[in-house]
Amino acid sequence: MPSPSGNDASHRRGPSGDGGPEEAALYIKSTIVDLSQMARRHGHDMLGYLLDMAVMEADEVARDRFKG
Repeated sequence: MPSPSGNDASHRRGPSGDGGPEEAALYIKSTIVDLSQMARRHGHDMLGYLLDMAVMEADEVARDRFKG
């Protein structure tokens, strides 16, 4: 039974099936792409631009993790 404070070991490890840092970066990238498209569709160009920058960063993180 989890502790009331939420500090049990399973909580710290993350959800079962977590693919690690590379998979997380790729998932974050795909989510941000959707958010960027939504922002631009609704006329939030600066927000879309900033989200595009985050997409590039997530891509770089994933690429660097795959290399090393």
